[in-house]
Amino acid sequence: MWLNNILETIGNTPLIRLNKITKDIPATVLAKVDYFNPGNSIKDRMALKMVEVAEQQGKLKPGGTIIEGTSGNTGMGLALAACVKGYKCIFVTTDKQSKEKADILKAVGAEVIVCPTNVLPEDPRSYYSVAKRLGQEIPNSMYMNQYDNLANRQAHYESTGPEIWEQTEGRITHLVSTAGTGGTITGTAMYLKEKNPNIKVWAIDVYGSLLTKYYNTGEIDMNEVHPYISEGFGEDFVPENYDMSVIDHFEQVTDKDGAVMARRIAKEEGMFCGYSAGSCLQGLMQLKNTLTADDVVVCIFHDHGSRYVGKIYNDQWMMERGFLDVKTFRDIVNGRAGKKLVTITPDHTVAEAVELMKQYDIEQIPVMKENELVGSVSEGGLFQKIFSNPEIKNSTVASVIEHPYPVVDFMTKVEKLGNLINKENGAVLAKDEKGDYHIVTKYDVIQSLAK
Repeated sequence: MWLNNILETIGNTPLIRLNKITKDIPATVLAKVDYFNPGNSIKDRMALKMVEVAEQQGKLKPGGTIIEGTSGNTGMGLALAACVKGYKCIFVTTDKQSKEKADILKAVGAEVIVCPTNVLPEDPRSYYSVAKRLGQEIPNSMYMNQYDNLANRQAHYESTGPEIWEQTEGRITHLVSTAGTGGTITGTAMYLKEKNPNIKVWAIDVYGSLLTKYYNTGEIDMNEVHPYISEGFGEDFVPENYDMSVIDHFEQVTDKDGAVMARRIAKEEGMFCGYSAGSCLQGLMQLKNTLTADDVVVCIFHDHGSRYVGKIYNDQWMMERGFLDVKTFRDIVNGRAGKKLVTITPDHTVAEAVELMKQYDIEQIPVMKENELVGSVSEGGLFQKIFSNPEIKNSTVASVIEHPYPVVDFMTKVEKLGNLINKENGAVLAKDEKGDYHIVTKYDVIQSLAK
């Protein structure tokens, strides 16, 4: 039996048990993995519902233009609906979102406008304001406004909530989800609490968002708002989709913890998820001591890791922000207090090479000619040659030269360096930003890993 179009594949996503990361939690922890939707995110559900409701209300007419402020996932869902139903799309996003998200939206035919992140929502440059203005200026268009459009939470009341209830056979005790527009957590919670009012709903927020303080105090405190790196959740205002009465607790996580956890989910559970999934599970881990063996916890994994390959799944990006404690060739060099590389030329004698090894207490020396790496000499290699022929110490290094050391990138991880250093290669070299060579030996690697 075939499907009539791609929109019919939305929903009915799997519920998958987590096993390794949550092994110390007594409860059963399940992930609602919504990257199985055709647009690779849970936003497909509400995007289609918003379009359907707009059509029913006569606000979206044939040949019209869909306009939305989106970090990417809602845009993808709307774009899929537009492809099938024949609408145009203009999406407005922020400059903190990953480039991959914008590129994907363009690939499905949308126009993408990028706005600054660090401005207030009411600022005419904000992506909220720009999207709203375009909706007023462009004929036969509709600004979907996922934040205040209650079709957002309706989608989850009608699909996500019932699916989770059925998949857990009504055994769910806790729902955990990041909090952004409010649609997913509110709509899902509304349905589940109708089924069982005792189900606990935990909203996961990010530091820099005002939602947590608003939940706790009812106060919109703009002093809580500051730039954050996490994508897809957290807000600097309170969308109308929220019904705080169905939420039992707000928990904040850091940008770093959410990013690191997302990478753990990929490596340890085999689920290539986005930033919000990492933050969702990190929030749960911060609350794990309140769980019992009788609890069944469902975490919402909103989207796919392909949206973040240039960010949280990029080692360089993670290291630049201090999110990844990865030791590299550069770290080893920086930890040696500026010691310069000791080299020798092919014209020097073997005796001079031995003297350098004694003087600097080293076992490996690169052989350089006109600032080019041409080979190496090692204590082990020289020992064997001098032992068999003591007179060789008066010969030139060229007569005993060994093959050059491998040259790697300056940011190569220590673990990879360990694989390159062996009996044949006693060290590795790399050039720094200035073009100067540096050396790392097996002892350097051992010391770095022991710290």
